[in-house]
Amino acid sequence: MLDKLESLNQEFSQLEQSLGDPELISNQDRYRTAMQRYSELTPVVKTYQDYSDVLKRLSEAKELINDPDFSDMAAEELAELEPKKLDLEAQLEKLLLPKDPYDDKNVIIEIRAAAGGDEASLFASEVLNMYMRFAETLGFKAEVLDTHTTDVGGLSKVSFEINGKGAYSKFKFESGVHRVQRVPETETQGRIHTSTITVAVLPEAEDVDVNLVPNDYRVDVYRSSGPGGQSVNTTDSAVRITYKAGTDEEIVVICQDGKSQIKNREKALTVLRARLLEREREKAQAERREARLVQIGSGERSEKIRTYNFPQSRLTDHRIGFTTHSLSDIMMGNMGELMLALSEAEQAERLDELGQGGTA
Repeated sequence: MLDKLESLNQEFSQLEQSLGDPELISNQDRYRTAMQRYSELTPVVKTYQDYSDVLKRLSEAKELINDPDFSDMAAEELAELEPKKLDLEAQLEKLLLPKDPYDDKNVIIEIRAAAGGDEASLFASEVLNMYMRFAETLGFKAEVLDTHTTDVGGLSKVSFEINGKGAYSKFKFESGVHRVQRVPETETQGRIHTSTITVAVLPEAEDVDVNLVPNDYRVDVYRSSGPGGQSVNTTDSAVRITYKAGTDEEIVVICQDGKSQIKNREKALTVLRARLLEREREKAQAERREARLVQIGSGERSEKIRTYNFPQSRLTDHRIGFTTHSLSDIMMGNMGELMLALSEAEQAERLDELGQGGTA
């Protein structure tokens, strides 16, 4: 680990010097790339420098421990520095973990009502609002791409985009089946009903990630509609893109919430690229026997990553055993504590894989 850290420290020093070079500054692409790398290395190098300082002080204290005049002071120094050394080593291990290449990307999120009928559709709408509020607290921009409403005011399906650096890293843990337990407003006998929704989180793909040409898909335009087929638009602004994924498989993307056909077409292509990228990621992960965070399941009640129990105001994430009784706060978009727990659990898992000789 120390060899790796020293190499990064040297790279950081060279970058620091080059950032003042007029020739580099004049080339905006190269300068932007250098600044991005500089920002990535800064927390690693700063922690490494702190660690080197602690190691130096530890060495000095150990040399004095047998000196009668300084032994007490050296003992105090050792007692203070040993925990710091262990803490900094743990920090460096996390900082050196290979970064998820998609963490900085924007995301496309798709929510579908699954088991539970109207109650599932109402919960889908509430989860959409929860994510929108959370995105807002992070300073991200969220935009709904396509909605399918139900007669009770819920959502059978909705897709939306969240734009912001690091959006995928914040929302990637949400993929899976979410189960809700509560008494519906229409329930006269006070019985608790169980419903589920599925959430898919897709990193937004760029042209360099997915090679997509017009011959690969068909574009249809039509008038967007509301609940029950009610027309809500007088122009053919809604866009449906159909991609032939295989002999018997098609990927269909619909985008109708924007008023501009051109914008809807661009957004639909964005969603299609994201789905195609996710297919490739799932395939690669399956080959490496890594099924983490990609399967949304069938929506059956038994397949779940999280349970929202409203009568007890309890949220439980079953993947990491996280439980909180602040369900109302989380539904208001205050998801920071939950996301931190999931992120730390992922880091611990990847560190364990590295320790066992695997790839993180």
